[in-house]
Amino acid sequence: MRATPHSRPRSERGATLLELMIALVVLSIGILAVSQLFPAGARTQVQDRLQSTANYYAREKVEQLSLLVWTDASLTVGRHPSGSGTESLGSTGALKRYYRVDSLAAPLDNLRRITVTVRWQHQKMDSVQAVTYVRQ
Repeated sequence: MRATPHSRPRSERGATLLELMIALVVLSIGILAVSQLFPAGARTQVQDRLQSTANYYAREKVEQLSLLVWTDASLTVGRHPSGSGTESLGSTGALKRYYRVDSLAAPLDNLRRITVTVRWQHQKMDSVQAVTYVRQ
């Protein structure tokens, strides 16, 4: 007697169309979830690159100011550039830099604190600061 296709044991049967469709849906959901990670990773990479570049520009200004003599006009108390002005940095000018010079009270009146700030806008306003002191 010959066995018909329906008389085979369940373990020998192939996958049904419904099982294949469910497997494809589960696989598609997994692929979509993973694909959402790539744009987030790219945004994070851009933000990190901007922060690294801003740190570089802040340190650069600190080093320039550290080499100046006490009487240099760049070390006068106040904000530089004055008012709300900034230096535009980077190839696109997206980074804005300014610094502030403050006198310290006695007995530290022979010191000036310099705070360099670099700001940028990428999804939100962000900034880094570098602080140094110069002595008379």
